[in-house]
Amino acid sequence: MAKPIVYGPAYSTYARTVRLALEEKGVDYDLVEVDLLAGAAKASEHLARHPFGKVPAFEHDGFELYETDAIVRYVNAAFPGPDLEPADVKSRARMAQAINVIGGYAYPCMIGQIFIQRAVMPMMGNTADEAAIAAALPQARTSVAALEDLLDGNAYLAGDRLSLADLLLIPIYDYASQTPEGEKLLADAPNLRRWWDGVRTRASVAKTRPSFG
Repeated sequence: MAKPIVYGPAYSTYARTVRLALEEKGVDYDLVEVDLLAGAAKASEHLARHPFGKVPAFEHDGFELYETDAIVRYVNAAFPGPDLEPADVKSRARMAQAINVIGGYAYPCMIGQIFIQRAVMPMMGNTADEAAIAAALPQARTSVAALEDLLDGNAYLAGDRLSLADLLLIPIYDYASQTPEGEKLLADAPNLRRWWDGVRTRASVAKTRPSFG
């Protein structure tokens, strides 16, 4: 059986989520770099894998997938290892809720605006758009508060064990905490800080940590 292939840059939060799932399942895989900053995602070769020119894309034994949620659910179901989806219906619903909060609300403001402006734009020789950062802060605050509530009394977002929701949040928290705005928001989020202290030492997190910039 061929190894799974993840197409996407190591610095991508979503590609890292897929890699985290594979690492947690103990699956050997290949990472094929697709450099977003160099425009590689718009090349015809990659558009054949992902018609929207996004990352990651995925292949396993000739079966091709795109969209992170679909990929990580496939990884969890297709390979042996710890189950990354809760068994009981309420915890599964909580996981789905957390995934939607992270992807729909937290990522666009905390990564798509704040991190991109603070870290990526200066790296590319541009000036951060302070107005864009300021505009993103209200939703970032609401996102952090919502995740704080989801973690209240729990070790992980969906209960007492790691799930796909945690794997989606890990790369986002990692980057957001490296910005002044994210650092300030997370300083007032004890549940998230406690959660991060628990997950940051996992072998999967260390192995997939990108070198960015």
